[in-house]
Amino acid sequence: MNTRTPIFPPHTSTAERVWFYAHRLLCALVLVFLLLPILVIIPLSFSDSTLLLYPIPSFSLKWYHALFESADWMRATKNSFIVAPSATLIATILGTLAAVGLHKVSFLGKSLLMAILISPMIVPLVVVGVGIYLFYAPYGIASTYTGLILAHAALGAPFVLTTVLATLQVFDDNLLRAAYSLGANPIKAFFTVTLPMIAPGVIAGALFAFATSFDEVVVTLFLAGPEQVTLPRQMFTGIRENISPVIAAVATILIVFSTGLLLTLEWLRGRSQMAATAK
Repeated sequence: MNTRTPIFPPHTSTAERVWFYAHRLLCALVLVFLLLPILVIIPLSFSDSTLLLYPIPSFSLKWYHALFESADWMRATKNSFIVAPSATLIATILGTLAAVGLHKVSFLGKSLLMAILISPMIVPLVVVGVGIYLFYAPYGIASTYTGLILAHAALGAPFVLTTVLATLQVFDDNLLRAAYSLGANPIKAFFTVTLPMIAPGVIAGALFAFATSFDEVVVTLFLAGPEQVTLPRQMFTGIRENISPVIAAVATILIVFSTGLLLTLEWLRGRSQMAATAK
């Protein structure tokens, strides 16, 4: 006995069936259009040629060896893994506290404050870079790790703020009232009740902040000195001065790394939806 559910209801017209397939074909073409320029770089990273071209004459891992043996690329990698985690930690703390504070209270000008807090997501990065550089210059921190980390934290905090605020929309405030009634102070209630409940949003925001800092190049061009060169800036310099297949190897590693972050975000989103449904 055939128990398969038909794709279309019996009353579906021919035009609706055509649109069904045409819509999916259009979505597939758009997806290919967006992904193909990204994926085409991966085979080139395994090419034996010194030029980025197709067809690939032969395959080799020489550019990955060149990447890991290059002092400049290794320094840039080290700087990225110094700046990005530090900026993520600061952005996560500030963004989470701001989200909890905005969720708890209502006051005149709250919408304006929210707009100011998320403005780094909207204002062009060139404007942000110039503004931060002019602000840093009198204090002498324009070419320091501290200045670069604080700037990246400011860029990442809005992502934490928005994701945590979205998670707090389904948070049950009665849980806090119950904690207070049992003798918990606000700090203990936050760490034992609020934070575990909003953890998926906090982690998702932290991943967004990390990706933002790790991939940022415009502000870094304004603020980083020779010792603070990050991977994106090193890639920018390499493309401008001499296009080397090493860049393809770096790009491939970053694609794999970014894909891992996206899969983690999707898993966290699923966990958050399951928690909301369970309530």
